[in-house]
Amino acid sequence: MTRLDAAADTARVAGMWRHEQRLIRAAGWHGPLAGVDEAGRGPLAGPVAAAAVVLPRRLYLPGLDDSKRLTAGARDELEPLIRERSRASAVAVIPVECIDRINILQATRLAMRRALAGLGTQPAGVLLDGTAVPDLGYPQLAVIDGDALCASIAAASILAKVARDRFMQALDRIYPQYGFARHKGYCTPEHIAALRRFGPCPAHRRSFSWRGAGLFELEQVEPGF
Repeated sequence: MTRLDAAADTARVAGMWRHEQRLIRAAGWHGPLAGVDEAGRGPLAGPVAAAAVVLPRRLYLPGLDDSKRLTAGARDELEPLIRERSRASAVAVIPVECIDRINILQATRLAMRRALAGLGTQPAGVLLDGTAVPDLGYPQLAVIDGDALCASIAAASILAKVARDRFMQALDRIYPQYGFARHKGYCTPEHIAALRRFGPCPAHRRSFSWRGAGLFELEQVEPGF
């Protein structure tokens, strides 16, 4: 990173902190704040993960951003920095079996509640990406595109994404025919082709609408279930 790039990055991350602080002041919160985000709501296979992070105010982490804007290498570099420099962090992973039992929306909310419970500290408030979560147990603010606008949510998005990607890489070693290490369970042409050839495996979400994905014929193919 050149000096100019570093200066621009510092200014960008500082802008995320300013936006976050404006939200906190408007909410009237005093004390530690947790950012929360999830990874894996949309895929056809694998778990859903959520992370909660309490960062020191105005901590500068080079390159901090929405996990979706970062390369896998950048996320892997930031993940240990976030864990080391945060006041507290936790990740919760909800497996496919639970997703199929309670549905993906409830599983995502469960992951968020478990991540917050794993912090070991009581945040004064929670910043969430997207929409509010009922029964979260803390005051909360839902921020549209929060993972790109707020430093704490961006940090949580990285921890959740890295944790889930590593889980999918492990699944790839068990079910190499699906390419989970590459597409992470999302509905890509490679994944669809593998599903048409091999049918779903135990890592696939049976509660997913295969008909909605244009794979309605797979409802009759259940090897491994």
